[in-house]
Amino acid sequence: MLAAGAGAAALLGAPALTPHASAAAPAPRAAPADLAPYASYWFPDSLPAGAPGPGITWRSLGQWSAESDPDLAHNTATVPLAERFTPVAPNATARGGQARIASLVSFGPTAGNPAQGSPTADYYALGHWAYIDELVFWGGSAGEGIVLAPNAPVVDAAHRNGVRVLGNVFLPPVPYGGDLQWTRDLVRRDALGRFPIAEKLVRVATAYGFDGWFVNAETGGGDSELAARMREFLRALRAAGEPHGLRITWYDAMNSTGRVGWQGALNELNQEFFEDRRGAVADTMFVDFRWTPQTLAASGALADRLGRSRYELWAAVDTESNGWDSRVDWDAIIPRDAGGDRDHVVSYGFYRPEWTRNHLTDRSPGAFHRADDRFWTGESLDPARLAPESGWRAPATAVADRSTVTALPFACSFNTGHGERWYEQGRVVGDAPWNHLGLQDRLPGRRWAVDTAGERPEVTLDFAAAWRGGSSLLVSGRLTAPATVGLHSTRLPLTRSTVLELVHRAESGPVAVEVGVATREPAAAGDPVPYTWLRAEPPGAGRGWRTTRVPLSALAGETAHGLAVRITGRGTKPVVWRLGAVTVRDASAQRRPGAPSTLTVDASAQQAGRAALRLSWRRAAGPVRHYEVARVLPDGTRRFLAGTCGTALFLPAVTRAGRERAAAFEVRAVDEVYAVSGPARTTLTWTEAP
Repeated sequence: MLAAGAGAAALLGAPALTPHASAAAPAPRAAPADLAPYASYWFPDSLPAGAPGPGITWRSLGQWSAESDPDLAHNTATVPLAERFTPVAPNATARGGQARIASLVSFGPTAGNPAQGSPTADYYALGHWAYIDELVFWGGSAGEGIVLAPNAPVVDAAHRNGVRVLGNVFLPPVPYGGDLQWTRDLVRRDALGRFPIAEKLVRVATAYGFDGWFVNAETGGGDSELAARMREFLRALRAAGEPHGLRITWYDAMNSTGRVGWQGALNELNQEFFEDRRGAVADTMFVDFRWTPQTLAASGALADRLGRSRYELWAAVDTESNGWDSRVDWDAIIPRDAGGDRDHVVSYGFYRPEWTRNHLTDRSPGAFHRADDRFWTGESLDPARLAPESGWRAPATAVADRSTVTALPFACSFNTGHGERWYEQGRVVGDAPWNHLGLQDRLPGRRWAVDTAGERPEVTLDFAAAWRGGSSLLVSGRLTAPATVGLHSTRLPLTRSTVLELVHRAESGPVAVEVGVATREPAAAGDPVPYTWLRAEPPGAGRGWRTTRVPLSALAGETAHGLAVRITGRGTKPVVWRLGAVTVRDASAQRRPGAPSTLTVDASAQQAGRAALRLSWRRAAGPVRHYEVARVLPDGTRRFLAGTCGTALFLPAVTRAGRERAAAFEVRAVDEVYAVSGPARTTLTWTEAP
């Protein structure tokens, strides 16, 4: 817990003022010209005095329009918010329908945060979406801008997993540069009594494709009149956003007096920003860090009396500095007793869980995912077999996971959204590090549920080889008994033509591989998943990548509730087995997706044999998962450059190949099972002599 004197001003104000020392560093400026699009940020209307610092652009949201936004195509998310379901929990302590999780994450600095990924694998590639209900794209500062819109890759990845993403409105404390004029600008009415900035916030969210706003008013000096105006602003924002499915989360800072007084509770001083006599004002409230067991209990009781769910209150948990070593009175939020019959008190909200990356000395993708798995799953790294609690109550021990895998076709290549290289069909076709969360697969929600009567093998996401994307699932160790590795919780309808395909390879030790399909759920939380086992590969298979097709016709008419693999080692040699992809689809002839068209170079700059450029194209007909852009070299070799879910892409540094007169590019559409369309092509003529 924070010292009482520090308060949310220190915790929520200070880290957002400057490019965070612990956050992702800005991507290197493109050479020769910076055409790069970045995540958008604004002041509500009036700008600070003076001039912005290097790399910062001051903008007024009041002057913004979608039509005049030069980066709109690069910042627009395109993946719709998926529906989720809650399977039977893998352990007896995780519960559905009670506490949920909000997560406040700084993916990068406010200014210079790339709109579409960057050429580094050192990135907070969040993948444990199964436990998260709402993600806040945290940032903003008095020196850069205080209204921050999330970038498209984060929104696309979250939506694919059914998680809402909110932009951030941060009105900083005065000691950190806050100006009460910005609060007045935010809640200003026009001559017709409307709130023009509320309307702008709705237009930004609908144009960019995200789900609402986190409003954090921490600038002191207000009065009760300003507080009343703020409440009416929130009501107007919620009413205007409701037809679009937008949401508001209010942070417990300003109270009904207009002053900033963090309550650590829902109470009579801040209730009107959550619910007043006219009904709901905000959808949820983030309760300040100074809560106590007593104030949370009282907050839940007040929410009940108001006719609101107590789980619409997020009790703040600060993980920025100490991660899983943070001191938290967990029983005040999610009580645990021997009988297991005490309801959760409220929900909880993580502040800065990207500590799992930031605290590491080795920030390689593999090291990050090992740390992130421990944060979300606990020390056992197995949500079905929990370790004794030692201070950190991992989300998997308390909150039921959720899934969006409900329709065919479904595929997962265990791509985490970052990597050291890019692979296609097991071959390296792009040798540069990269990150882009929008390219991330729907990863297994339970990492990693392993059932064996023998030694437990290590199960990890690994980046040394992949079938597609940047990573694969690696199982390694001595298999003294068959080992079952749970994959996805699903709701997939099976027919006589449904097939399951595995792409896998044994790198050490002969193994037999079976696939498990559960046609019903366990009877109770913590019970084993009742898989039906089907042979996928006999022992002694070759060590290259193999594609194994398993017909599921025997299960026609059933619903697949879960997928798994079971590996049996032969002999005493340790096993190293890699799963590159799993696909469930109809076996009928697979058609390639339609191709995009009109690939165009919208802007470019060249210098010394290097070019920065913006590309755009027309969307392909039919369903498309994402697009991939490649360079075609003079000898015909195709090299992956980048991908995106939208129809515009920035390439920061294309290098001339020898004496070529023009650089050739192509874009292809990719569908849900990674079938690739024909290309649309264009060229960029080099203006300098070779």
